[in-house]
Amino acid sequence: MPKKSLSVDRALLKAQTHVKKGEWVQAAQIYEAVLKKFPQNQRAIDGLNAVQQQHPNKEEAAEVGEPVQDAIDGLLALYRQGRLRETIEQGVALADRFPNEPFIPNIIGAANAAMGRFKEAVVSYNKALKLKPDYAEAHNNLGNALKNLGQLDDAAGSYRRALRIRPHYAKAYSNLGVAMSDLRQLDEAVASYRRALQIKPDLAEAHSNLGDALRDLGQLDDAVASYRRALQIKPDLAEAHSNLGHALSELGQLDDAVASCRRALQIRPDYAEAHNNLGNALRGLGQIDEAVASCRRALQIKPDYAHAYSNMLFAYAYSGSLEWQEYLEQARGWEKACFSHRARQAARRKSFVRLPRSGRILRVGYVSGDYRQHAVSYFLESLFASHDRDRFEVFAYNTNSFTDEVTARIKHSVEHWVSLVGISDTDALGRIETDAIDVLIDLSGHTAHNRLGLFARRAAPVQAHYLGYFASTGLTEMDYWIGDEVLTPPLHDAHFSECVWRLPRVRVAYHGQAAAPTPAWRPAADGTVWLGSFNNLGKLTPHTLALWARVLHALPEGRLLLKTKDLADATNRRRVLDTMAGHGIAPDRIELRDRSATPDWAAHMAYYSRLDIALDPVGGHSGVTTTCDALWMAVPVVALMGNSMASRTTASMLAAIGHPEWYAESDEEYVAKVVALAKDLDGRKAVRAVQRQQTAQSPLCDSVNLTKCLEQAYLQMFDRWQERQEPEQVPAL
Repeated sequence: MPKKSLSVDRALLKAQTHVKKGEWVQAAQIYEAVLKKFPQNQRAIDGLNAVQQQHPNKEEAAEVGEPVQDAIDGLLALYRQGRLRETIEQGVALADRFPNEPFIPNIIGAANAAMGRFKEAVVSYNKALKLKPDYAEAHNNLGNALKNLGQLDDAAGSYRRALRIRPHYAKAYSNLGVAMSDLRQLDEAVASYRRALQIKPDLAEAHSNLGDALRDLGQLDDAVASYRRALQIKPDLAEAHSNLGHALSELGQLDDAVASCRRALQIRPDYAEAHNNLGNALRGLGQIDEAVASCRRALQIKPDYAHAYSNMLFAYAYSGSLEWQEYLEQARGWEKACFSHRARQAARRKSFVRLPRSGRILRVGYVSGDYRQHAVSYFLESLFASHDRDRFEVFAYNTNSFTDEVTARIKHSVEHWVSLVGISDTDALGRIETDAIDVLIDLSGHTAHNRLGLFARRAAPVQAHYLGYFASTGLTEMDYWIGDEVLTPPLHDAHFSECVWRLPRVRVAYHGQAAAPTPAWRPAADGTVWLGSFNNLGKLTPHTLALWARVLHALPEGRLLLKTKDLADATNRRRVLDTMAGHGIAPDRIELRDRSATPDWAAHMAYYSRLDIALDPVGGHSGVTTTCDALWMAVPVVALMGNSMASRTTASMLAAIGHPEWYAESDEEYVAKVVALAKDLDGRKAVRAVQRQQTAQSPLCDSVNLTKCLEQAYLQMFDRWQERQEPEQVPAL
């Protein structure tokens, strides 16, 4: 027998002897020594996994290093009991007695880290590594501390050093995956998690973290499977319950999402992220008060939780549940909660060199997380394609790791594509300043993947919000909010902390696709009038459903068709039917459909031909893309023009295509307009014969004109800054 095989066999037999005696640490050390030389030795891999499974404290001990001196056995006991201050005090004393023992500074570091003192932990771990450079656990622990300090690249380096020393260190692979996820290098993160799970299939945290990465990659079904596997292994893993709720929300399984988040909070009542995820799911169900309460609870636990604060503002603005004065007060509070007074003052004092504009190209940056298949990108592609490259240089700053074919098209339509994914606000600010941006446009507001922190810190001489949000951002350093006369009339200037810049036309341009099916509407032979909406369930406020019930009572021949992904959930369907039944509308007058009714985009667009009249949601957020799609498919749309920007989008679009008579200014007028349209069959036939052509030739589909108006606005905004004029409300020209 070769000498190598003999020595390995003897080592493995010795390890088995230690196992039989219950000497877990010694057995693990032998298995790890074998794997260091022979990483693919399956007997050693299986043996090490068996030790970790049979001795639950082995892995914990390894993380801090099993003491070799009897004198410091008590130190490990103190740490395990959570007596952290005593651990540090006794550790310092023991370090004087055993100055060459690396375990002691390692456990001091672990205690400091458990107390949130990560800088002190880094110092201790480095002391341990100075004594023992090949101390894998200390490298791993150092990585954790650096990650908590936001030093992600350095953290990843520490994990990799741990893995060079111990190639089968499952926790180090899992932790490396977390660092890669935070750096938004998601493919590498997934690979790290999968490697961790090859080594230790029952590592619940790795399954949960894998779910996070898959969710961020848009692989929602796979993410859900990973979370569920984590919970099979560790049913009380609060993070997995919370993040499962997040993924289920995105899949439209809102009741299951709520249940998952609430289970997380039963386990960890002070889990801010779970409260935030619960708020998102409740908002999707239209339970706005409960959603806001969840976000507020998250903020009580974590007062500077910018994401939860933005979600609270989103819920308020989306639902229209606050008067504008109250909303604006809340919005102004975002930067106060999330940024120190010192940081806000630094932004106020920020200055930029005033380079003359004449003879040079204006550099415009757009910041968005929606450069993908999304309602916002629907309106961006034609804008980017229409910019005058002789006068404007366009930078697209991407804030979302998820990409698709739309991302690829946008990436190739701009001069500069810059990813801010995984980059801190400080570093991103430096990048934007290096790019010498003249006008920086926020396309997110308080929606997902926003980087409002950049704007709050003042990244460019002129900063404006456009398109992605439906209320004031509340930011002191956001100079302008770009709207139009119908969307943001002068009477609403006080609704905004920004100065409103009104374009002389509808503020968006819809790219109506010629590939869309030809409108094929035919009136029902039995006289049924199909009313409907394809808006998401979150827009169907109680006010909306109550008003639609009034319409159906006034129009006995009317039927209601609703289609949205959220209606795949049986509970959501029942909730809609029960609500309408409460208003006296029988279930047989309502048809509910989900995405399965229209497997692709062409089928979705063709489905509009089932509608006689599209009903716009009221009381909160009106339709946007759904309104445009309906108009393109020649469906008349009736809207209620409310008292907020969010409730006036459809009205702005109807005015742009020459049908202001389709929007109402009261509930009574809304009902009357729907009934009048329904009764006027000849009028509807005439409208539908020409509506696509009329829409195509209207300002709503004129992206070239929109781009020229925006470019003129950018130039004027920049000139005002050059001339040291304060931003002011600008009327439509």
